[in-house]
Amino acid sequence: LRIAPALETLRSLPQEPTVDLAFIDADKPNYLAYVNELVPRMRPGGLVLLDNVLWGGAVIDPAADDEHTLAIRACNDAVAADPRVECVMLPVADGLTILRRLP
Repeated sequence: LRIAPALETLRSLPQEPTVDLAFIDADKPNYLAYVNELVPRMRPGGLVLLDNVLWGGAVIDPAADDEHTLAIRACNDAVAADPRVECVMLPVADGLTILRRLP
């Protein structure tokens, strides 16, 4: 058990790929930072799950410009273009993205 800010905790983990599954449901402005800390630590085929990626539909509303919406939108765009992972977004509930670490 580690009690500390999430980014600090992730950065303290070993750099080598030892993680099989990670679930992110945290402060939205740091979603992309969490992904960037986790992906190198994922074993090939490992999964990163991101919750709330539709953010009540706000991510597709061009007028939505609050901090959380902008952060989730930026994260969605970044993971979709990330060559380290395969990405699928499931439009269930508030949206779930599944990233699979490529070899």
